[in-house]
Amino acid sequence: MHPHIFEQIHPGIITIQVMLKKIDRLKLPLTSRRDVESILVRQVGKEIDRALPKQAGHSLRTATISLPIGQVVGLSPNELHNLKLVALLHDIGLLMLPTHLVEGQEPLEPESYVAVQNHSRLGALLLEPFWFLRNASILIAHHHERWDGTGYPYGIRGRFIPAGARILSIADAFDAIRIPEVSDPVARNKIALRIVRVAAGTQFDPELVEALHLFQEYIPDPDLVESTMRNCFDSH
Repeated sequence: MHPHIFEQIHPGIITIQVMLKKIDRLKLPLTSRRDVESILVRQVGKEIDRALPKQAGHSLRTATISLPIGQVVGLSPNELHNLKLVALLHDIGLLMLPTHLVEGQEPLEPESYVAVQNHSRLGALLLEPFWFLRNASILIAHHHERWDGTGYPYGIRGRFIPAGARILSIADAFDAIRIPEVSDPVARNKIALRIVRVAAGTQFDPELVEALHLFQEYIPDPDLVESTMRNCFDSH
């Protein structure tokens, strides 16, 4: 790998690290801590949106999609909380890459493509020092693994991939699907679900894809995401 590939990290990383340190030092009862972490990590997510304007709102929408899947499959309140945090922070590793790799329009050279693939591992390394994100960092490390073992960065497969990472992988991909000719959000969601279901059993955990199917028609228009997330935060 080129020796300078990671030299141009985004300056917003420093601001984000300061914010995360303040959250990490909070001394609060568990229930109150979850609420405060949710609110403050949402602010960190907004910093990531500012740093990555082309995908602003993606992390929030990913969280909105991830949490109902977690609820359907019976994740505990603590697991749902970690899933919420990881969804809001899952692309933070992109800020550790040179800007031209993240924002460039041209197809990536093999060396650069490998560097971009490394963003999940870099994001996990960035978050691991913060105690409250230890579990979330593990999910970030694995959110581009595939059910069939051909994903990255470690190539693990099936149920060896943590459940939260498998959920995040589906939600991340579902939101990232672009269907320019379809403006109706319900129609868009139905088409996106069909695309995701094609990859069930290869890229995605098939049981979790079916959990997505149970509620996909209720995934809100982006304008309603903020209120949906507030309801999810209040519930846990």
